[in-house]
Amino acid sequence: MKSSDWMQIGELAERFGLAPHVLRHWEAMGLLAPATRVNGRRRYTRDHVIRVLTIIRAKAAGMSLEQIRDVLTVSSQAGRQELLRRHHAELEHRLQEIAASKALIEHLMRCTADDFTQCPDFRRIAENAAGPHTGCVVRPS
Repeated sequence: MKSSDWMQIGELAERFGLAPHVLRHWEAMGLLAPATRVNGRRRYTRDHVIRVLTIIRAKAAGMSLEQIRDVLTVSSQAGRQELLRRHHAELEHRLQEIAASKALIEHLMRCTADDFTQCPDFRRIAENAAGPHTGCVVRPS
């Protein structure tokens, strides 16, 4: 392998704006295959670059390092698909929550009420964002 085909830990870390200790931690957790060592120095390849990209994207999608490790190390495609289906469902739920929060904020940016908590439109949006009612009826005092 030519020297231009590999990079040292600092180069790989810098490429992604990471500290080198992050890559060492990922190696220790089993997320990143240990680099080949030459004269005691880690040498990373293009495969490592792809793995780091995968980890970064998975983290951006809200996966924990443990979840990422599970997806990367699961032995069967069916097992990986099941892990990803669960995470996809979590993402869908988070997206719905974000959309509801965004609707509240957008209304507040336009609302001219002195006390926005008393604005009928805000209250309707907030109640819809809260999800299904529990069946409890609150009567005004």
